[in-house]
Amino acid sequence: MQKNISLLGSTGSIGCNVLKVVRQYPGRFRIVGLAAGRNISLLRDQIEAFNPLCVSVATEQLARELAATLPGNWGNKIFFGREGNELVASLAQADTVVSAIVGAAGLMPTLAAIKAGKNIGLANKETLVMAGDLVMTEARRNNVTLLPIDSEHNAIFQALAAGRRQDVHKIILTASGGPFREKNKRELWDVTPEEALHHPNWVMGSKISIDSATLMNKGLEVIEARWLFDIDVEHIEVLVHPQSIVHSLVEYIDGSVIAQMGIPDMRIPITYALSWPERLKTGLARLNLSRCAELSFLPPDFNKFPALKLAYHACKQGGTMPAVLNAANEVAVAAFLEKKIRFPEISLVAAETLNRLTRKEITDIETVLEADLAARMQAESIVEALRIKFKQRTGQEYDSPDLPPGLHVKL
Repeated sequence: MQKNISLLGSTGSIGCNVLKVVRQYPGRFRIVGLAAGRNISLLRDQIEAFNPLCVSVATEQLARELAATLPGNWGNKIFFGREGNELVASLAQADTVVSAIVGAAGLMPTLAAIKAGKNIGLANKETLVMAGDLVMTEARRNNVTLLPIDSEHNAIFQALAAGRRQDVHKIILTASGGPFREKNKRELWDVTPEEALHHPNWVMGSKISIDSATLMNKGLEVIEARWLFDIDVEHIEVLVHPQSIVHSLVEYIDGSVIAQMGIPDMRIPITYALSWPERLKTGLARLNLSRCAELSFLPPDFNKFPALKLAYHACKQGGTMPAVLNAANEVAVAAFLEKKIRFPEISLVAAETLNRLTRKEITDIETVLEADLAARMQAESIVEALRIKFKQRTGQEYDSPDLPPGLHVKL
């Protein structure tokens, strides 16, 4: 039976890999909706290749520009903004929605898809980070299945098939450690955005690449796992595994540890999420264990990478604090990429934002959105304070190529 898919975030790295899988199995999968951001050139190519029923882009201006490049009556099939994303997500002809929009922007269209009764291929971890309880409650109410696409959560999902949920002792998320695993804490102050974007094992978008370098990505995955697998955060462990061969593990109460392994290619978890409960051939290279000379596992350095510790802290606090953490991190990552702050200050901005805002119980989605907005405003003010203090101390802007080494700034 053919599966009709609406793809949110079609021009990102996950979205492009989803479309590779669809191309490989045209009789199994059909694209009926595409939602993208600003890359209308790539989106136009995707429209020509998959002929969806409708698409969405970031703004009305981009919608007009896209329509001008397409033949026929495409103008009335192009939507924009949050409403456009939600329309694509709840499209009547879709039975499955792949949520691959980056960041907090993915929350509302994913929630709209769940309310419309669509099964979800989840690659947007922020949906559960920000509103895990609300989202999972809504999924149960609408009899919706959430299938994880992130390699780590997909690995856990597979390993959980080896036993009963009540027999799980803990889950173990693996992290590559990012490009700066071998650097000392002092050296991290000199890291450039260009260096941080170069991940040793995976090809990813800019936001997730920076999050992987700070280990915030792993922290957000901890919070996502807490809700997706209904497990207390005390039973979620993170280990640094530089080879990225073991994608995550589940330990059972009898001491058995079940691992899912494979080459680091997102098409493997994507294919499994789309075809579940079946498995399809991917055509990718096989994992050759005889060539895996070493598989190492190390505890994370919370002192050098405090973002992971912040995520555990926010998860334990609960309520709106994970949403606050996520929003502050998004602002800080954008500021780092724009060379307004330095690499260790990404975590500093997140920590200070958590300190400034008060935890609230989440009673509805509006509470989440209000916390998100408040956190962004606080984070932006902290970024500006850091930028000004750095300039006052050095007389230079951060993006000067000859900056002297910076010092930690306490607000």
